[in-house]
Amino acid sequence: MFLFLKHLEDFLKRIIKKDLINSLINTIIKNMRIIKGRFSAILFLLLFLSCGGSNMGRKEAARGMFYPYDKNEILNLINKFLKEAKIPKIKGEIVGGIVPHAGYIYSGPVAGYVYKAIEGRKFDTVILIGPSHHVGFKGCAIDINDYWNSPLGRVNLDKDLIKKLIDGKRIFFDEVPHLKEHSLEVQIPFLQRVLKNGFKIVPIVMGQDTDSWVYLSKKLYDILEKEKKKILILASTDLSHYYDYRKASSMDKKLIEYIKRMDLDGLIKALNNGEVEMCGARSVLTLIKLMKDTKAKPLFLKYLNSGDTAGDKSRVVGYGAFVFVKGGDMLTDEDKKTLLKIARKTLEEYLKTGKVPDFEIKSENLKRIQGAFVTLHKKGRLRGCIGNIIGRKPLWETVRDMAIESAVGDPRFPNVKYEELKDIDIEISVLSPLKRVSSPDEIVLGKHGVLVRKGFNQGVYLPQVATETGWSKEEFLSSLCYHKAGLDPLAWKDKDTELYVFEAIVFDEKEFGLR
Repeated sequence: MFLFLKHLEDFLKRIIKKDLINSLINTIIKNMRIIKGRFSAILFLLLFLSCGGSNMGRKEAARGMFYPYDKNEILNLINKFLKEAKIPKIKGEIVGGIVPHAGYIYSGPVAGYVYKAIEGRKFDTVILIGPSHHVGFKGCAIDINDYWNSPLGRVNLDKDLIKKLIDGKRIFFDEVPHLKEHSLEVQIPFLQRVLKNGFKIVPIVMGQDTDSWVYLSKKLYDILEKEKKKILILASTDLSHYYDYRKASSMDKKLIEYIKRMDLDGLIKALNNGEVEMCGARSVLTLIKLMKDTKAKPLFLKYLNSGDTAGDKSRVVGYGAFVFVKGGDMLTDEDKKTLLKIARKTLEEYLKTGKVPDFEIKSENLKRIQGAFVTLHKKGRLRGCIGNIIGRKPLWETVRDMAIESAVGDPRFPNVKYEELKDIDIEISVLSPLKRVSSPDEIVLGKHGVLVRKGFNQGVYLPQVATETGWSKEEFLSSLCYHKAGLDPLAWKDKDTELYVFEAIVFDEKEFGLR
């Protein structure tokens, strides 16, 4: 009997991925008291598969409670939320989002902003990550079913992607945390309404241990680096719980700022000391780390709490909406004009009085942490250029400060005088994050700015330098090494020289008729 069961287990591992079988067996033993022992679990699994049990769907648990029971009522509500959501034009690729999960009448107006942003876009798979509200466990549980039922129809699970995620250790099959969990289920009708047909899901519920989010983020990163599918990752969370309106708004504002800055260390510290709250904290930490690693940027869309949506302000729950975007020009024309006006006003004020002006900023795009350069031209000739490659402040502050530095801090030129401003044109370059390249062959002249670093020496050229000079790549890199980094002109060929590229959104006053 023992030998027979051993052969049976080996057979199952040949027809189904080994780690999936181990995970299934462990889950059966853990969650079904009637079954005791590994080989009993194997027999149960064989019976389960032979009876067609593998072709099963999860039933709705939140229908009629968190969202209406009737299909038409659901669609009417979602359509209302989408119509009311006013979002900026997003030119880049949306790869992630943070979305609330309360009842539709409470958090639906905020969730609508995320789903408005992705409406009509094509995704092969949506990875949903949420907290466990009903079951205590450690690790990350993926549902075992083949599909999820919804009032709007079935949604299949992406079994191929799930096989790559499952390891039977920290990421495993376990349907129990999913049975009554609403944090992922409430997203399904929204997704069905806004996405094109054919998308699949990977539902992940996170347990209560403190470090599985780091493990999951790394596993997702390793998979996504090789994956050709178009994948969206949504972290499901509500914010502060059951404070009065004023306190909740204050706490949630701090939380939103941590997310905008993608400040993981600060956010973790604030969560631990009770400064901010999220029921889906581990889901959000997973997403932020992954988005940082993949160079995606956060775009804040909306904040409300239940005092805004349901009326009672004595005891509220907070809701926030973010998307994460890769590539594309996320600045509107109005944003660009605002930055140019900030630079001009700053120079006028500082060169006249020595004071640094402050500005009231409304656009969320200008509040993102981002690097930038400010370049001054006088009658067509360079008069100053200083920048911050790695953003440490909100974009508008970076532009303000670099405008001053370009006027009085560029060692190549004497300080700009107030009387010169009438002849000076301002150009701004907003920078993408740095990306290291392994070879100069990866550098595209006119598209990439380049930072060279060797030892303690480094220098940078903006993308437009190649266009303005007409240099070849060899001339560009040699000049960068010699004139900007103080290195040998051919240092870029050395194995211990580091090369980084970045892209820039470049605009000036003439482009918008400001001069």
